[in-house]
Amino acid sequence: MAKIRVYELAKEMEISSKDLINFIKDENLDLNVKNHMSVIENEYLDIIKEFYANNDESKNVGMRSDDIKKEDVVEVDNDQIRLLNEKQKLEDKYENLVEKNKNFKRGRKNKKGRNEDINNSSIASGSVEIGNTISIKDLSSKINRPVNEVIKTLIFLGVIAAINQEIDFDTAKKLCDKLGVEISREHGEDVSEVEEDKEDDSKLIKRPPVITVMGHVDHGKTSLLDAIRKSKVVEGEAGGITQHIGAYTVEINDEKITFLDTPGHEAFTAMRARGAKVTDIVILVVAADDGIMPQTVEAINHSKAANVPIIVAINKIDKPGVNIDKVKQELAEYDLLAEDWGGKTICSLVSAKAKIGIDELLEMVLLAAEMEELKANPNKEAKGVVIEANLDKGRGPVATLIVESGTLRVGDAVVAGNTYGKIRAMFDDKMKSIKAAGPSIPAEILGLSEVPEAGDKFFVVKDEKTARDIVEVRKKENKDINSSKTKVSLEDLYSQIKEGKIKELDIIVKADTQGSSEAIHSSLEKLSTDEVKVRVIHSGVGAITESDVTLANVSNAIIVGFNVRPNINAQNQAAKEMVNIQTYRVIYDAIDDVKKAMIGMLEPEKKEVVIGTCEIRKIYKISNIGTIAGCYVLSGKISRNNQVRIIRNGIVIFESTLSSLKRYKDDVREVAQNYECGLSIEKFNDIKEGDIVEAFTIEEIKKKEL
Repeated sequence: MAKIRVYELAKEMEISSKDLINFIKDENLDLNVKNHMSVIENEYLDIIKEFYANNDESKNVGMRSDDIKKEDVVEVDNDQIRLLNEKQKLEDKYENLVEKNKNFKRGRKNKKGRNEDINNSSIASGSVEIGNTISIKDLSSKINRPVNEVIKTLIFLGVIAAINQEIDFDTAKKLCDKLGVEISREHGEDVSEVEEDKEDDSKLIKRPPVITVMGHVDHGKTSLLDAIRKSKVVEGEAGGITQHIGAYTVEINDEKITFLDTPGHEAFTAMRARGAKVTDIVILVVAADDGIMPQTVEAINHSKAANVPIIVAINKIDKPGVNIDKVKQELAEYDLLAEDWGGKTICSLVSAKAKIGIDELLEMVLLAAEMEELKANPNKEAKGVVIEANLDKGRGPVATLIVESGTLRVGDAVVAGNTYGKIRAMFDDKMKSIKAAGPSIPAEILGLSEVPEAGDKFFVVKDEKTARDIVEVRKKENKDINSSKTKVSLEDLYSQIKEGKIKELDIIVKADTQGSSEAIHSSLEKLSTDEVKVRVIHSGVGAITESDVTLANVSNAIIVGFNVRPNINAQNQAAKEMVNIQTYRVIYDAIDDVKKAMIGMLEPEKKEVVIGTCEIRKIYKISNIGTIAGCYVLSGKISRNNQVRIIRNGIVIFESTLSSLKRYKDDVREVAQNYECGLSIEKFNDIKEGDIVEAFTIEEIKKKEL
């Protein structure tokens, strides 16, 4: 049988050998060509020439050019009728060529003598899986339909696409529905997140617990973490550790424990805000000489809101005169009853400074972990959570990950929040290069396209292109997802209860005194009904802070303040996260508003509007006049006719009106932001430097007409 070399045919067709080889491969012709010296049987010459001529004609009408990009797909309108007619003629011709090619393929014997019977018109059996995007050529191959039929069907759907052009999953779904073929998205390709696998229990093995340390400032959180690290890291390495990756693993009794080196309930709750539940157990550090303090209470409430078990480490037991029983009594008041008092809370006595009780504490952690039955399957693609991340000048985006299940390996393609990449290098908590990291093991990775956020979930996908596609779709969908989130507020509480969206109303209470806080806490929880349970998830004394807003955001709670105000940062964060803050000067009003909101009877007649705030920076006492405050306007404006309240350390101490407002020596009606002023307050002289003066007005709310 006569044959011709590739370079000879290319010369005859007036194209390069490389172009001819690529063309034969792109068109999926049944020829084994590798280079310019490969031979082609003469029976294929006419087919190749006609296919190439057809390809050129398609380019002329813009239908088969590889240069067409995905974003160039356009919908058919009346101006394109001529184009469609021309295309239809080409497709008819193309269909004949495909049939001719099939006739040549059919019946040919391979080297082993087996018959290659290719029947492209057969319908795909079962559901076909595809990714987020797929080319026309690949789709036709997967569903066993001729390319011309796929392109023709797309035209009827109003989409013009070339053979090598990619379409998205939704377009492919419409196309296949039209052709009577069932398709689904490949596992791991979903842009929202990889679905939770139904694990085979036989594949699950024990994994190390992940621990977060919390407690009040100066109670020894950092000292305890340092003591654990130095006592449990291999001899000779402890002194050499000059940097860390945000988490580390220690070993005791041949078992591992992973500690998150980011103590504090703010970081813990910030991760929860992003949907990540990294921590298995919380170690609550309480100083034996101080007992329960405000931040201790916050840590307890944040841990309980996350349903994470608590082990109490009573620290500083080496100090003289400490009363351990007094600390346990205070813990019992927050439902943390020690085991030796008949409760379920493990209390371990330690001294981080004197290295006392460290081993015993870690043994208690392992005991608690055993009770939790922490298991994972290491033999699958990894998924987990980003612990921390930053941009390194020399190495680019760097992220520390905790693997929840599976095994993460160098070379894996990962999606982490709204970023992606292929892992180029990986390091353990001692900055040693590693090739793999299993469940509960922290690892620092290089290779991401951008810096992810702490708390972002990550998972492994089949390749970097898939990862990029997922992230692109995620970024487009983020705005819609954020706008669709519904947050609870007193105004729409009743409607959300009726729609079944709320079964439990979570409330955060902040007040000026402990007595007021407890009174409101108790009164609110008594409002529970069969339809909705009222639960105070955190109560405390002092200003409403960013930490309160973060907890409210994560728990979908409202904040009730009595004689306290949110600071500037908390106000801004609440506005951004759409967290509802209600402040009151009378306890009964707070209880009554929540009660009315639950039964749909809340119709406020008045609304408070904050006009501006200023900080008192200098005090002047003038005889016959009184006390004058030299102020700087922080936000908004201060007007002469505004009502004002004096706020000290976040607590409202007095409400009144301005008796004077001056700029230098002149009386003025108002002073704007970033300007200084002098003012005096009616019937109040006990002002101090650092006090905040908040100006506000009360607006009447129009009642809805029946």
